[in-house]
Amino acid sequence: MLRSYIDWVLALPWNERTQDHFELEETRRILDMDHYGLEGIKERIIEFLAVRQLRQQLADRGGHTKSESQGQILCFIGPPGVGKTSLGHSIANALGRKFARISLGGVHDEAEIRGHRRTYVGALPGRIIQSMKTVGVKNPVFLLDEIDKLSAEYRGDPAAALLEVLDPEQNNTFTDHYLEIPYDLSEVFFICTGNVKYQIPRALADRMDIIDLPGYMFEEKVIIGQRHLLPKVLNEHGLTAEQVKIPQSVMQHIVSDYTREAGVRNLERQLATICRKAARRIIERPKTYLRLTTNTLEQYLGPPRYTFTLAEQKTQIGIAMGLAVTENGGILLPVEVVTLVGKGDLLITGQLGDVMRESAVAALTYVRSRANMLDIDPNFQESCDLHIHLPENAIPKDGPSAGITITLALISAITGRPIRENIALTGEITLHGRILGVGGLKEKVLAAHQANINHLIVPAENKKDMADIPVKIQRRIRFTFVETMDQVIDIALLGASHSEAESENQKGEVLAEPRPLQIDERVAGKRDQTQRRPGFPVDEQPEGDTDESNPTTIIIPQVDHITHDSYPNLRAKEADTDGPYQGD
Repeated sequence: MLRSYIDWVLALPWNERTQDHFELEETRRILDMDHYGLEGIKERIIEFLAVRQLRQQLADRGGHTKSESQGQILCFIGPPGVGKTSLGHSIANALGRKFARISLGGVHDEAEIRGHRRTYVGALPGRIIQSMKTVGVKNPVFLLDEIDKLSAEYRGDPAAALLEVLDPEQNNTFTDHYLEIPYDLSEVFFICTGNVKYQIPRALADRMDIIDLPGYMFEEKVIIGQRHLLPKVLNEHGLTAEQVKIPQSVMQHIVSDYTREAGVRNLERQLATICRKAARRIIERPKTYLRLTTNTLEQYLGPPRYTFTLAEQKTQIGIAMGLAVTENGGILLPVEVVTLVGKGDLLITGQLGDVMRESAVAALTYVRSRANMLDIDPNFQESCDLHIHLPENAIPKDGPSAGITITLALISAITGRPIRENIALTGEITLHGRILGVGGLKEKVLAAHQANINHLIVPAENKKDMADIPVKIQRRIRFTFVETMDQVIDIALLGASHSEAESENQKGEVLAEPRPLQIDERVAGKRDQTQRRPGFPVDEQPEGDTDESNPTTIIIPQVDHITHDSYPNLRAKEADTDGPYQGD
């Protein structure tokens, strides 16, 4: 045990270091060579390195310690496959430093960071000290990958142990439990990566300079596939550029028909599939030279996996297109609402979290409060059940940005007015109809652009975020900024009457559904009994057939934080549910 301890102490780099050679133009050249696009990200990295170089020069002239010249820690946040780890490699190459990387995904023991006590059998230093021994210098570029995937348990919180590692004011005396000797980490250039910033502990995020990498546009993916991924994949499969050629038009079809992601990792997999099939043909016939075309692409990748049917979306009743942000980038979030003959029940399905359930309840309250303005029966729930559904049930959904989408779908289903085609919305609504700002606008805009949606309704508070949207997308998409739900209704809802909607439904263009009577169509205090049992005329209803003998089958999932007294028409049957939703 003592010999092992001495070996660890002697193997650590106490004075060995590499010499920095930061040059602005060389750094720009390396970043451009390794990454296409991400112009704002590259400029941000160059600015960070330039400031860091000036701080080091000032510290050297003033005789200060190295720990006073490090500044904040870089943290790249973005979906998988956008180049976070490779940016760390590029920074190491630009500085002429060695590169070290550890993955923090799933780490739940503080000893993984600080090491084990030497009294335990099989004790070892933590991952930080182990990586420093492996890299052999005390000033490497150190990448802490998946920092948002840390978890805590009874053995300690690894995020708390990282506070000392990443804090420039105290990491010059980092103490590992195994070594029990202060080790200087102040000269290490730490870089962190993650998928979502809100999962990073606040104390850690306060020590970081967070840079968002939202994803790539369609044109950028095509060029990345041609310039970077294809040569890399060909080399990995022992092929040359003369043996397999993929024109740019074919690359466009691969990106649009076989991938749907913010990054380019799945694009690389599709190119690898093509190269494997091409390698087999070349082995069978050594003098074969393959050139893919749009007609022969299906022979290598099969039928297209994705089609942009959303771009051909027709005007429909009760279906609105929302936008959301996940760990994989921006996605489209359709919301469907149907009205059913019933007693005022509300059914919410589609793996919704607590926040989105509250948005749905707030949307229904807003609709009821504006019943007269919308020209609908204020007591429509007495004869109408509502079903709000968000498709793609396998994906848990939560977040405060679907309020106006749910509200618009509700109004469309209740009034029978169709929603304009090729339009998407994002924003949260208050009970009085005010539209609140949202986050992740750039990711949502990229998702809408990929789906060929050319009109977005965005909260007015998000005008400041338009500076982050690429100019090419701003020219192709029409942005409408709104402050109230009344503006959304005027913009997104068509003014077709109920008879026009029925005629369009006969043509197969609009999905007409049962809806409450309009104010001018109803008689106060009466309900049309033919709607309860459409299969029987009024004078031929079977004897003894009452509402009690044929209760409604609509079941309301549990809605937390909503009391029955404050909302009598919302009846939750907890016995038929599996418990409250657990969001991710």
